[in-house]
Amino acid sequence: MITAMKFGGTSVGSAEALDRVSKIIINTEGDKVVVVSAMSGITSFLVGVVDNPLTDPDGIVEQFRFKHLQAAEELLSGELLDEFMEEFEKRLAKFDEAIRGDRSDPYYQDTVVSQGERFSSLILAYVLKSKGTEARALCSEDAGIIAEGHPLSGSADLLKTASGMTMKVKPLIAMEVVPIITGFYGVNKDGKPLTFGRGGSDYSAAVVANAIDADVLEIWTDVDGFMSADPRIVPNAIKIEEMNFGEAAELAYFGAKVLHPRTIEPVRLKNIPLKVKNSFRPEEPGTLIHHLRRSKDELLRSVAAKTDLSIITISSAEIAFRPAMVARLIEKIADIDVIIYSISTSLSTVAFLVHNNDVTATLKQLNGLNGGEIERIDVKNDVALICAVGDDLIGKTGVSGEIFGAVKEANTNVEMISEGASDVSLNFVVPMSRVVDVVKVLHDRFIGVTQ
Repeated sequence: MITAMKFGGTSVGSAEALDRVSKIIINTEGDKVVVVSAMSGITSFLVGVVDNPLTDPDGIVEQFRFKHLQAAEELLSGELLDEFMEEFEKRLAKFDEAIRGDRSDPYYQDTVVSQGERFSSLILAYVLKSKGTEARALCSEDAGIIAEGHPLSGSADLLKTASGMTMKVKPLIAMEVVPIITGFYGVNKDGKPLTFGRGGSDYSAAVVANAIDADVLEIWTDVDGFMSADPRIVPNAIKIEEMNFGEAAELAYFGAKVLHPRTIEPVRLKNIPLKVKNSFRPEEPGTLIHHLRRSKDELLRSVAAKTDLSIITISSAEIAFRPAMVARLIEKIADIDVIIYSISTSLSTVAFLVHNNDVTATLKQLNGLNGGEIERIDVKNDVALICAVGDDLIGKTGVSGEIFGAVKEANTNVEMISEGASDVSLNFVVPMSRVVDVVKVLHDRFIGVTQ
């Protein structure tokens, strides 16, 4: 049995956390492949380096060095520490070179912000060695993770990655060596790093699980699993013990921060079960996600919300009969990598739901369409997308009526609706000022204290 395991930033964020993680890995039966995030706070630190060109490089390297050596020196000693330091200094020299690189290089940001994983993986590998478990730290390029796409927005090439890992990772597994692989990025055909977006180490782990045909993927984080709602909004929210891939993907995409939304697809393609577990409470069973789950009678499983969004509405005569124009609108927005969370159309309007931060760039793109095709563009800021997730919502009679009847209790207007695109979710937009009330009402009415 092969278990792919991923540990997030808080799970490897200190000497104590690294020690705890090493024990989890050792106590897991069978063959293992591990993917790690950067230590907590490191990626944000590196983003700050990229954003501030006036930062002193020597000071950056020293801060970075101190953070990692503080943990390593607490866990390692003697000859093993000396061996670690030799590899550490080599990687630190490359880190120094990276931050002093050409900022006009399109891949400069990817190169810098992906540095953290290169050091957390090295420390964890040596901690495992100190406990008698043979391990090898591998950067993504060494492991064969191949990416494609634009800088800061890469995607894994699953077939090429599977081929690369067959050559570079599977032989280590056969020798009972635990590969400790950097998450968050892959390399393109030219060897340039491409990051997968913030939180992308979850996705990296799913790509690795797919490539090595793992029997299970375990995502170890700092929560017990998926919840029926955000506990900060709904104090009586409960853990969801079992979900199918579709439900988990919808919740991850539309607001639940337990899992990166791109994690599901690589494991779904090969029906690899995924478990979300808490590295600080390893005895907890977590949430199991797989292709089937036992059907229950409840209407909803969970309610999530994605906040700080805006509706951009484009008006043009009989736009519904001009599909080429709608395609051009979408293409214009796609050119700047803006995520569209929902689309709604009528005879003379099309509305896009985007993040508040993307409104200015989106309007600039749309205003670039000349020829008088667009009559008017309106923006409604500060709305939130509610994602109500349940099993076979389309097949159940009267679901929308029940849900919107409950929304009425929260004295809320529904600004936009998306139904039918998925059979496990009903998504609709409400004002930001009412999102908490809506989530509470839906949870109390349809989920309550039982699951």
